[in-house]
Amino acid sequence: MPRFPSHPERRPVLIAGASSGIGAATADTLAELGYPVALGARRVDQCEEFAEKIRANGGAAFAHRLDVTDGASVDEFVTAAEASLGPIEIVVSGAGDLEFGQVHATDPDIFEQQLRVHLGGAQRLAQRILPGMIERRRGDFVVIGSDCADRPRPGMAAYNAAKLGVEALARQMRMELEGTGVRASIVRPGQTLTGMGMNATPEVVGPLLEDWVKWGFARHSHFLRAADLAAAVAAVVATPRGAHLVLVEVQPEAPLRDSTATPSTDDPARPVDPGGR
Repeated sequence: MPRFPSHPERRPVLIAGASSGIGAATADTLAELGYPVALGARRVDQCEEFAEKIRANGGAAFAHRLDVTDGASVDEFVTAAEASLGPIEIVVSGAGDLEFGQVHATDPDIFEQQLRVHLGGAQRLAQRILPGMIERRRGDFVVIGSDCADRPRPGMAAYNAAKLGVEALARQMRMELEGTGVRASIVRPGQTLTGMGMNATPEVVGPLLEDWVKWGFARHSHFLRAADLAAAVAAVVATPRGAHLVLVEVQPEAPLRDSTATPSTDDPARPVDPGGR
């Protein structure tokens, strides 16, 4: 007799931040694996385009506008998604954006907005969806964290704080959900090539990269792909019940060295583009 019932054959997934980057890649990966997916973001037109492609390939997908800083928007999205796909079995909380800046030089309104999107958004999703999961005694709530939560980088004041808060929230949820059958997990990306941060000017990026090299964050120029993080999410939610992948950190593998070359410690790593998570 198994300790836990198996996952249901059909497990609808709600993805916040699905219009691009890791969210869009996760929707694509999970849809290919047979999961019905609900795509939510402020850029609903892009979500609908992705949903149409998934449906054209034989999958089940639903798209709806979602602003995770607005409780009414969260409620409307979840209600519509469950009416279309059924009760949500999996949540992937990845909505967010990125504004570079030092702590003392960041506008407080921008700082607070980062917290509202990353941290407040995850809590609003949890408040709306977790009670149903607890009642059904199963479910996966996955937050997209960041290695900035463990190793904060200079020049990312609000983002560091927001991601540290998100990961603390997920760890607390894990304790509070123990024994309910619902799992709270963190997927923690290293440097990932997405659209986040790409609007920064060279005047901002240049000094930022110099600081990253100085503090040892820019070891090499390779980036993760959004699909790499989607694969990690898929592994977390597919883990059989009775086991729990609590934290999965994914880092880009360094480029292969020339086997005939002698590694040098004199020169810093080539700076990397910060347009990732």
